[in-house]
Amino acid sequence: MAKEIERKFLVRKDAWVPRDPGVLFTQGYLNSQKERVVRVRLEGNRAKLTIKGLTTGITRLEFEYDIPVNDAVDMLDAICERPLISKHRHVEMHDGLKWEIDVFHGENDGLVLAEVELPSEHVDLVLPNWAGDDVSTDPRYFNANLIAHPFKTWPRS
Repeated sequence: MAKEIERKFLVRKDAWVPRDPGVLFTQGYLNSQKERVVRVRLEGNRAKLTIKGLTTGITRLEFEYDIPVNDAVDMLDAICERPLISKHRHVEMHDGLKWEIDVFHGENDGLVLAEVELPSEHVDLVLPNWAGDDVSTDPRYFNANLIAHPFKTWPRS
């Protein structure tokens, strides 16, 4: 059974600078219910279909499959929920773990999140200096929720 164990952090924009241009991701949701999420994603010149189960703590079932790019484009254009998620993904290694930093665009412009997949929920995680608040269990930061409640609509404090 495929499991995703992931922690998610806000990125301190004053402490992080991209080291490369990143890869453009465009993703949409065929289903964004919290019990099961079905996502279509373009990752540069590749495409994937991902099915995720209910998140418990920081763990959930995840199944991911490569699909033809043309199929992904058609699904994104014709049947995915709106708005689509657009972001550039940057990858950095820190303390032996791969961190994925997402710089969001469009309706979620201004949001920068870092995710790290872990081998277990009980890993002693050494944070990079640019990692801010841990938002791993805050559902507002789940990509599937950002379509219904985009970051630009959130009240600013």
